[in-house]
This record gives sequence, structure tokens and C-alpha cells, in this order.
Amino acid sequence: MAGLLAGLLSCLLVALAPRCAGQTNLKSPQDIQVYVVNTNFTLRWNYTEDDTHVMFSAQYRWFEDFETNEREWEELPGCQNVTCTECDFSSAITEYYVKHHVRLRAETREDKSPWSSVFEMIPYYIAKIGPPEVELQSTNGVIKIKVSPPEANRVQKMWIDDLSFKYNLVIWENSSNAEFRRSIFPTDTINDLAPETTYCLKVQATRPLDSQEGLFSPTHCIKTTRKAKDLLCPTNVSVLALNMVFHLHWNSQYNQRVSYTVQYLLGYLKTLHGDYSAKWHHVPGCENVTDTKCNFTSIITTTFGFYYLRVQAMNEYNRSCLSNEVKVDPLITNEIGPPVVKVDVSDVLLHIQISPPGGSENKALRDHYDLSYRVLYWKNSSNNEEEMKIKVIKQTIGTVSDLTPLTLYCVKVQAFSEAYNKSSHFSKDECIRTPGDKRLPLIILATFVSALIAVLVVAALIIFVLYQAYNQIKYVFFPSCHLPSNIEDLGGQPFSSLYLITTEERTENFYIITEETNQIDFKDYKYSKQSSRDSGNYSNDDDTSGSKVSEEVLEKEIV
Repeated sequence: MAGLLAGLLSCLLVALAPRCAGQTNLKSPQDIQVYVVNTNFTLRWNYTEDDTHVMFSAQYRWFEDFETNEREWEELPGCQNVTCTECDFSSAITEYYVKHHVRLRAETREDKSPWSSVFEMIPYYIAKIGPPEVELQSTNGVIKIKVSPPEANRVQKMWIDDLSFKYNLVIWENSSNAEFRRSIFPTDTINDLAPETTYCLKVQATRPLDSQEGLFSPTHCIKTTRKAKDLLCPTNVSVLALNMVFHLHWNSQYNQRVSYTVQYLLGYLKTLHGDYSAKWHHVPGCENVTDTKCNFTSIITTTFGFYYLRVQAMNEYNRSCLSNEVKVDPLITNEIGPPVVKVDVSDVLLHIQISPPGGSENKALRDHYDLSYRVLYWKNSSNNEEEMKIKVIKQTIGTVSDLTPLTLYCVKVQAFSEAYNKSSHFSKDECIRTPGDKRLPLIILATFVSALIAVLVVAALIIFVLYQAYNQIKYVFFPSCHLPSNIEDLGGQPFSSLYLITTEERTENFYIITEETNQIDFKDYKYSKQSSRDSGNYSNDDDTSGSKVSEEVLEKEIV
């Protein structure tokens, strides 16, 4: 008996051993997810066990900013002992910008599963924008719509700034599947609808700055009415703007006396939630006018906002009618006019001076558009216009080089803005003829002077050579020195020499007295004062040598 009890006790201990060791037969929930819409929090999970008695309980903890120490786990309100696979714990979360941890486990009366993996979240970053509230009214062929922000009239809000919301409208005819999407304001009017037709629509709130798109509102359907035809109402309201000068134009169908008043509304007022009908103002100078146009430039005080304009017509019986509204975004609506161009020409450059569209005093046009200029220029001949050339400049002064002399050049300029993808018409053609090439006379003069100098140099060389040749010929054939006459007539034989002397020398007459005392007059003998190199002539510098020769000759004659 004792052995039997011992065996039973041993089996019981073996059966209870897993429980004592912390093991369980329940599995943990899987795929834990938290879904956040506005400030509504829903915890969802999957559980594959087929046990109708299983319940689920969740715990959470959160951290203060910059807190690193883990807090104690707390029971998650709204998610205790639930029998389905989701629970709402919106009341538990009040801090939307701090980190939270959530975990979950399955439970029965006898058993508990291990905790699931921890789901970590920062509510603001996983929250979705909820659907807005929509109110509709059908009147006079249009649908008036009023949109409330997703968390209207809520004390606790995920999205603090209601002005950060933008709204998209999707509308379609109930009998058609063709959808049309457009942006709307919180309070807006939908025009251009078919009369007595049922339209369905839905609205979505977005936050463009955070690139967030919300959930669509429930679909609303409404039937339009037929629009009453009133000839008093102005039609075809449009804006013409050139160089930041704005005019409003409209058409009149009324044949009797009528006056018009132009009204405007600052565009930002339409982005607010609320009634702005009392915030329309009259445009100065456009009150009770009879013309169908008006200059409203005076109200454009800033280029960064936008405006809405409409025309109110009033007849002699004080009955009035309002036109449709037109939107004016100054820098988008405005068109750029052509610039004014002046051209001048110098020796080698074509100078282009540009006056900006609207004049230099139009600061808004100059500063906001960051204008550039497209310059077209070409040679304009009598036969045809040659191919145009393009030059893009940022300044209002430009030049064109490589000009052909005595040629008619034409220029036209277009202003454009890359930032706004706008461009003006081209200016009027301005033409000017380039002067002749002033370098050609200089080249001709330089060539002439160079040729003249070369001719003079060559002539000088020729004259020098001829002069030298003349001297040599003269020296050879017409020498300036002659032999003395006594040497030339000596012995009746002519005296030959390499050099023939031509010039007469100084002569002396002398007499020899003999013993008979007879005076003999000899011929004049000539002798040279200078001695020739190898001729044998005697110099007259030594009287002694001269007299010696004379005596010898005399003796021969006497003998």
C-alpha cells in the first residue's frame, strides 16, 4: 500500500513539474499593431489557438523626454480581459510626442501565456488624419459646402493647428462613375453644375507641410436646383494684368441704367473656418461706375498673397446681383510686357541698352521675377534676312562683337522669368549700320610709308654705288695729276706711265748765263710738287734736286 501511494505521488509530481518550471500550454498573441486615427487608439493582434475561454490583457509604459530608465509596466486601460482580438485604449494615452511600449498576453482561469513582443511607438508619427465633417446646401444652381476640421470641438487634439489643413473634394454625378478632384476652402461654393442633377461627393483633409493625407469623409449626395437667369448680373468677369498694372473686365447683359461696384476679399480669409461674407471691401475708384472695366492696382499691396474679386451690379430700383468670383495671384496672373531697346555701335561692338518692362521704377516686377533677357540679332540685307543669333544676358546692358563693317544689323529683345515660366513679347526691331573699317586707311598708309621708305633706301644704295663707280672711272680716265712738261717732251718721246696727270702745276721761269753772257730763255718746265708712287716724278720740295735735273738736261741740249 505504501508503495502504491509512493508511485501515485511520483506521477503527480512528474505531471506538475512543467507548471512549476514556469511552462504553459497557451501561446502568446502575434502581430501586435496599434492604429491611431486622430486621438483614437486601437490595439489589434492575431491569435491562432482555438480556445473560446481565452482572454487577453495588455500592459504599457512610456518615457519622458530624454528619459533612458525604463518605467514599471502598468495595466493598459480598456485592454484588460477582452475576448476579441482588438481593444480601444484612447483614454490611456495623453502624451503624443513621447515613446510608448505595449505588450499583450493570453489568459485563462488556470493559465497565462508569455508576454508578446513589445510594440514601440510615438503616437504622433503613426497617427492618421481622420475624416472631416461636411455640410452641404443646394441653392440657385450651385452647391455651398462647409467643412469642419477632423477634430472639431475636441478638447484633446492630435493636430493642434486647424489652419494647417487643406481639403480635397472628389465629386461625381450619381448616375456616372467619372470623378473630378479639386481643392476647396473650408467654406466654398461649387459652380458649373448641371441643373436638377444629383451629385455625390466626399472630402479629404491633408497636411501638405507634413506630407500627410487623411481619410475621406462619408459620401454625401445632393440634388442641384435650376439657376435663375438674371440679366442684371455681370458675366465673363476676367483680369488683365500687364507689368503689375491690374484691370478687371466684365460684360453687361442689362439694357437699362446700371452701376457697378467692384469688391475684393483678402485670400487668406477663405482658409479660415468661419463666415467671411462681411469681410468684402470696395475697391477704391471702382464704386458706382458705369463702365465695364476698372483698375484695381491700388489694392495689390503685397505679391505674396492672393485676392478674390467680384462685381456687384445695381439698377435704378436698388436691386443688385453679384457676379462670380475670380482669383488673383499677382505674380501668376500678371503678364510681362516687352522691354524697350536702344542700340548704338562703335568700331568693333554693337551696344544694346535695355529698359526693363514697366520701366525702371517698377520694383515689384524687377525684384520678384528675376528677369533675364533673350537678345536676337541678325544681318539685315536687301536680299534676305540672315540667320538670327541668340544671346542671353542678365544685365540691362549687352554687347555684340565680331561685326562686319558697313552692314545693317537688327536687334530685338525678349524678357523672361525662369522661376515663373513667363516671357514677354519681343520688342520692336531696332536696326543700325556699322561704320567702315577704319583700320583699312591705316593699313594703306602704313603700306605706302613702308614702300616709300624701301624705295628711298634702294635709291640711296643705287646712288651710292653709281657715285663710287663714277669716281673710279673719273680717276682712271681723267686723272687730276699731269707729268711735268719737261718730262713729257723729253727726247721728243712721250712719257708713258700708269697714271696720266691732267692738272696744271705751278711753273718757274729760270735763266742760265754762260760765259758768252748770252741769255737763253728756256721753255717753262713743269714739275709736280708731289711725287707719284712709282712714276719717278720728283717732288718740288727740294730745290737742289730740281736744279740738278735741269742742269743735266741743259748740258745735253748744248752738246
